[in-house]
Amino acid sequence: MSSQLAPSASTPVGEPTAQIDGDLVTLQPVRQRGFGDGLREMINVMGAVILRDIRSRYFNHGLGFLLVPMWPFVHMTVLMVIYAAMGRGTPYGDDSFVFFATGLLPTLMYLYTSRFMATSMLENKPMLSFPIVRLLDIVLARAFLEILAALMSCLLVFVALLALGSDPYPYDAFEAVMAFVVTAIFAVGSGLLVSCIVLRMPMFSLIWAFICIMFYLASGAIFLTADLPQEVGRIAALNPLMHSVDWMRSAFYPGYPTPYLDKGYLIACSVFVIFLGLLAERNLRALLLRD
Repeated sequence: MSSQLAPSASTPVGEPTAQIDGDLVTLQPVRQRGFGDGLREMINVMGAVILRDIRSRYFNHGLGFLLVPMWPFVHMTVLMVIYAAMGRGTPYGDDSFVFFATGLLPTLMYLYTSRFMATSMLENKPMLSFPIVRLLDIVLARAFLEILAALMSCLLVFVALLALGSDPYPYDAFEAVMAFVVTAIFAVGSGLLVSCIVLRMPMFSLIWAFICIMFYLASGAIFLTADLPQEVGRIAALNPLMHSVDWMRSAFYPGYPTPYLDKGYLIACSVFVIFLGLLAERNLRALLLRD
């Protein structure tokens, strides 16, 4: 067999050709991988991780995923029942169920999303042995599942409040959606950053759980932030979740007092943790995988 590059009158000018055993063959250029190819590859990998998570999360069965949105729902239900049994009046408004729900929904969404994104790295670490799988694929796949679970929890709470005779409709739906979206971005950014740390330092997952408890207690989910002394309120306002709770409640209650609400601060924190998480994933991947 012999091969020789040769031009041909029947071949368009500019296209390379070769003669192989007397046959003229047009050489096709190698196609460069584009953005679309990389995106499709990432979606396929994330889809595989999502299916693995759904099946292995509970009972080694896909239907076990239905328990995921139940955890925050049960959490909120237990707290609201406890406060109702104690006979405590609502700190604001005339419906304690709506008051606690509007504070607990964004708070628990952040806590569950960031924590389970971190644990996903420990659960799916063996998948990183495949060159096509990146850390970002794993944490974003878990983030998708957790945000989906949070939306399902919101639906369950909405239906439960309607069944109890409450009025769960926000007077400003746009602001309620914006509060949820910005909090979700903050949760995903925090989860991505914590995942990078946990992959290298597994014990940090326990430290993060303790930090989440502190965030929860200072978020204002179960009290009125306007009632805090000014000095305490300024310190508590360093907690981004406090702004998330006040933002959400201000969408449900016209005239809701928000002396410490700073939407720009919450947005800035969300963008900052997303940036730090992406930076860690990009620059520390080789170090994180060195075990």
